[in-house]
Amino acid sequence: MDEKELITKYLNAIYQNIRTAVQSIEDIIPKVEDDAFVSELSKQQDEYSCLAKECEVFAKAEKIENLKDNNWIEKAKLWASVNMSTITDNSNRKIAELMLIGTFMGIITCLKDKHDHKGVSKELDEIIDKLYNFERENIDRLLPYLD
Repeated sequence: MDEKELITKYLNAIYQNIRTAVQSIEDIIPKVEDDAFVSELSKQQDEYSCLAKECEVFAKAEKIENLKDNNWIEKAKLWASVNMSTITDNSNRKIAELMLIGTFMGIITCLKDKHDHKGVSKELDEIIDKLYNFERENIDRLLPYLD
């Protein structure tokens, strides 16, 4: 694989991780009845959207035209998972649990992607580090909603 292909692969991995978080929040917010929790999730969604924008700006600067969001099958599976998980219980506790599981999955993905793309791009390492740190902070923001 040439350098541009490696960069594109790394960028797409990061972008898809971020887009999964954005979509999860979009799917979950309508289920939340607590205004403070909606506000928290909206703030998280805004930050994830900013990180997605960083990926898009990077792609444009590097002339990468095939930045890939998750495919429709992945989006449908995520939507169905959220809806099935909250069909009988849409309490803050249940939604926080779902968000925490997703956040931990995002953290694991960051660690694996950074390791798998070691030395590919310092700029992308910086973006994935921001994502990783943001998700670590989100754990502390979500834990109080388990009460």
